[in-house]
Amino acid sequence: MSDRNVAVVGVGYWGKNLARNFAGLGALHTICDGHDEARKRIGALYPEARQAASFEAVLSDPEIAGVVLATPAARHFEHVRQALEAGKDVFVEKPLALDVDEGRQLVSLAAERDRILMVGHVLQYHPAVEKLQDLVRKGELGEVRYVYSNRLNLGKVRTEENILWSFAPHDISIILELMERDPEQVTASGGTYITDGVADVTVSQLSFAGGGRAHIFVSWLHPYKEQRLVVVGERKMAVFDDTAREGKLKLYDKGIEFEAGAPVPRQTSETTLFFDESEPLKRECQEFLDACRERRPARTDGHNGLRVLKVLAACQESIEHGGLPVELAGPES
Repeated sequence: MSDRNVAVVGVGYWGKNLARNFAGLGALHTICDGHDEARKRIGALYPEARQAASFEAVLSDPEIAGVVLATPAARHFEHVRQALEAGKDVFVEKPLALDVDEGRQLVSLAAERDRILMVGHVLQYHPAVEKLQDLVRKGELGEVRYVYSNRLNLGKVRTEENILWSFAPHDISIILELMERDPEQVTASGGTYITDGVADVTVSQLSFAGGGRAHIFVSWLHPYKEQRLVVVGERKMAVFDDTAREGKLKLYDKGIEFEAGAPVPRQTSETTLFFDESEPLKRECQEFLDACRERRPARTDGHNGLRVLKVLAACQESIEHGGLPVELAGPES
């Protein structure tokens, strides 16, 4: 990609952060939002960028090579499809779509049009998560046996998507990388307390081949903010606490050993791990620009987004059937 040829579509709660980062990277060409107040407010911060009130204006502009979508999840499929058909590279916030078949269509369309399709799983670009993934790949923890994540807060409550689709994609994307395979089965349950039909609290269980398991607890009805991921390996354990001011990533040389045939906890050292403090979202935006310039798949490309979408859809199906287990098909499906 050449400089300044990216349009950010939707500059609300999260889109304004994307606009900030692409402007900082010298790539922001256009700010697009149908809400005049939001568009003008954010546009005033970046006077070098053009403003557009309609998505069609972005699609028809030959100077725009990349489209960044921070629009409601229900519109992702249609917006991504239109952008790809217009010959644009696309970065879409999670989830890729709300339907697995639609997600497959988008991945196929991007391949047919030779376009970059990237999904915004921003935690994949967090330096602490990258370091954690590196520890797992190198075998520092031994085989990963169990992962659990809590993503809890009070608000921001949504009415167009439930908590599973709003919060859980972050953790699912990380867990799939840490386990290095997709789950074979999921079960999930949820509670609805604010808007009929929109779950505010969900707990999802993922079962992997070989006995590995993971669980994801998400809620926007919680008295305090918690964003914690715990990885239990056969040799060591690790904790990523994104709300901690210091010591966000810790490695625990703890586990279970057998003495005279009886399991005994091993309590030894705790190590705080250090990492680059660069902003994950900036790194994610740079990855999109690099992938477009180099014409290569982004780290969180359409296939990656489709893997996450399959797990989300299976969890949603389980919720709708009272927590019954749902089997996942293989990666080729």
